[in-house]
Amino acid sequence: MKNILVLGGTRFFGRKLVELLIKDGHNVTIMTRGQSSNPFGNRVEHIIGDRLNQEELSKKVEGRVFDIVYDNICYSPNDAYSFCKIFNGKIGKLVFTSTLATYEADGKEKSEDDFNPYNYEIQMGDREEFTYGEGKRQAEAVFYKYAKFPVVAVRFPIVMGEDDYTRRFHFHIERVANKMPIGFINMEAEMSFIQASEAALFLRWAGLEELEGPYNATANGKISLSGLMEIVEEVTGQSANISLVENDEICSPYAIPDSWYMTNEKAKNRGFRFTNLHDWLTPLAVKIADNKE
Repeated sequence: MKNILVLGGTRFFGRKLVELLIKDGHNVTIMTRGQSSNPFGNRVEHIIGDRLNQEELSKKVEGRVFDIVYDNICYSPNDAYSFCKIFNGKIGKLVFTSTLATYEADGKEKSEDDFNPYNYEIQMGDREEFTYGEGKRQAEAVFYKYAKFPVVAVRFPIVMGEDDYTRRFHFHIERVANKMPIGFINMEAEMSFIQASEAALFLRWAGLEELEGPYNATANGKISLSGLMEIVEEVTGQSANISLVENDEICSPYAIPDSWYMTNEKAKNRGFRFTNLHDWLTPLAVKIADNKE
């Protein structure tokens, strides 16, 4: 049984992670700003505080020691540096949720070696000063330079699920069902995905195993955007109205200029068994289509 702190654990795969940790019998603490309810009740300790406020975060965890901390809501080098200042010497391990966006979308399969945070030039700043991908690159670089505890950077592709609050896959299903246009740049671009429940399982595994360094975590396989839209057409019974003209109002959240996918061989070689993308993608689309408003 371990003492575990989860930053960003009340929705989507963060919530699923907390449920897994509770089921395993760990002592789980979550920290939120208090803007949403605690879905776990008295099964967890709930700290209300602002992850982005270094002074407040420091006070909230003063005198506390955690075996594992999961940080799902760090988006900048400043946030990562503050974390290191607060938690150095006080935690056994950090599992940091990173992203496929640390890699360029250049049509090539990405392995962990394609972005090396250990020698990346650090530029300090807040979240709004960087793109999403650059903010995560900088955060990884800061953690690996300043942390005095082991760090696992989990690089996820787009995470899918019925309860995805970003509703990115939902966007496609709803627009096709309602005969509305969707904009793409390159329909033959291929992408990686992972389902939310699998993302939670991977985070749990990354925390409990003797791991350190960056790890890609993605379902086996990839799919082209044209193949993805064929699934959407199948489950909605409608033909997609595809536009290849860039228009922000109709643009797909998956509109990328070239293929953008990763290999999961490093994690597989350490023993994690991933699902197959094509086993669950259509069933997920069916569930979303059946529950659309």
